[in-house]
Amino acid sequence: MARKTSKQETTTALIVNEKELSVSLEENQMFTNLSSKLAEIGKMKGVIGYIIRNENSATIDLKKPEKLVEYAIFSSQVLDSTRQISNLFELGDVKSILLEGKKDNALCMNIEGNKIGIFLEKDADKSGILKKVSP
Repeated sequence: MARKTSKQETTTALIVNEKELSVSLEENQMFTNLSSKLAEIGKMKGVIGYIIRNENSATIDLKKPEKLVEYAIFSSQVLDSTRQISNLFELGDVKSILLEGKKDNALCMNIEGNKIGIFLEKDADKSGILKKVSP
């Protein structure tokens, strides 16, 4: 006896949440704007480089590419530690933090979900850089 087979196709409606889509586009635009600002800052005197990352993308520009992993881990730990200290002392949202070392400085920020680390020589114009990158 021959068996009968049947093929059944179903159509599923695609549901797009416009709010999520617009937020994603806005986040990408913010990342692009910040990346452009950081590219300009990266050319300034005393800037060693920068890292910007969010949940979807990352851009890295360092004059010492061999230290990429060290800088990435450092900036990530600074931002995590800042959040923990802020919670511990009930400081609220910390917009930026400047770490001054013996040889170099680091300016770390979290701007609308974009985590930024800018690495500077001691004599770099920190306040000018902060003004340029701030929204």
